[in-house]
Amino acid sequence: MFKGAITALITPFKNGKVDEKRLIENVEFQIKSGINGLVPCGTTGESPTLSHEEHKRVIEIVIKSADGRVPVIAGTGSNSTEEALELTAHAKKAGADAALIVSPYYNKPTQKGLYLHFKAIAEKVDIPVILYNIPGRCGVTIEAQTMANLAKLKNIVGVKEAAGSLDAVSQIIRACGMQFDVLSGDDVLCLPMMSVGGRGVISVISNIAPKQVAEMTAAFASGDHEKALTLHYALLPLMKAAFIETNPIPIKTAMKLAGQDTGEMRLPMCAMEENNEKLLADVLRQIKLI
Repeated sequence: MFKGAITALITPFKNGKVDEKRLIENVEFQIKSGINGLVPCGTTGESPTLSHEEHKRVIEIVIKSADGRVPVIAGTGSNSTEEALELTAHAKKAGADAALIVSPYYNKPTQKGLYLHFKAIAEKVDIPVILYNIPGRCGVTIEAQTMANLAKLKNIVGVKEAAGSLDAVSQIIRACGMQFDVLSGDDVLCLPMMSVGGRGVISVISNIAPKQVAEMTAAFASGDHEKALTLHYALLPLMKAAFIETNPIPIKTAMKLAGQDTGEMRLPMCAMEENNEKLLADVLRQIKLI
């Protein structure tokens, strides 16, 4: 259902507010560059710092701006099941094509609790759901068997997998079946994951390099593995530099350096350390993005 290069959109801020004009421009840039889908209000979009009103507004703007040209997968997760239900219901009403729902963070539920959390949302809101497994941020892993149990529900269709393990990806696909959309949550593991059955990536670096990431995933899917590998290694320095500080600090800084200013960081995200910004600028020059 969902495949290729899907951008985890940054949220631009100006004078303490969401910069709606820049957000619309970003959506247009992405679509014209050949991206396969958009995710507003994910981690890269600084969703933990958005008010509910801002969160809903960002999703509405992206859906309206995309205008059906590419799928919009709205980030609607929370560590509160009721809050995630509210945000997912709003995304459905606003016209999102799917919801990306992260594991509950901080409260560290059991596997049973994870199952019941996602099941409650999927059964109450009739929208395709992509699980988001990122134990490094959430403190809990959605195990392959739990995903397999969830995959039996008709509208739980895939996972953004960011545990950093190819073995885990293989276990997920073996447990859930090839029809379950496994998308990499880490740019550097996109091609390795596709080699064992992944469908693509929900990408950070495609905020600045959407054409290249889309071409990489398309090349691999079409069997042109040499082209895909060439693009992977060309982008590898950016893939690594995008995480020299906490995401989305490096990618928002990279966009600023490339003339796509995204405005302010919102605390607790802050400006990049000067030495790291110099390293990032060197990478951008190396791959000819500035």
